[in-house]
Amino acid sequence: MVKSEPFVYSWDQFVKDGKTCWDGVRNYQARNYLQAMRKGDEVFFYHSNEGLAIVGIARVVREAYPDPTTDDPRWVAVDLAPVQALPKPVTLAQMKADPRLKDMALIRQSRLSVSPVQEAEWKAILELAGITKTH
Repeated sequence: MVKSEPFVYSWDQFVKDGKTCWDGVRNYQARNYLQAMRKGDEVFFYHSNEGLAIVGIARVVREAYPDPTTDDPRWVAVDLAPVQALPKPVTLAQMKADPRLKDMALIRQSRLSVSPVQEAEWKAILELAGITKTH
């Protein structure tokens, strides 16, 4: 999962752009999650601060490479492309209320801008979003 404040970079802007470089991550744990992403992986796009909801699904189109916003070789970026908006955004309140998601990284480590989503959590979120079958 990747998080963005909608006033900084929203789902709508992402869709308009068609692709983006996910850069500027300066937390080691979040960086490690970026490095673990593989081309073709799908990730949830979460609006933080305003909205507090998962609003869409993106796909990794380029694996980790040096972050172009810094000369420090420790930091990486990935390229993402939008796949689809969720029919119903899934709010943080819904996730916190769902026992299937009690161990989710977003809930346990809410400050991370990039976090993993386990397969069972992915399926539960799709269900909450109104997506009954996956591709």
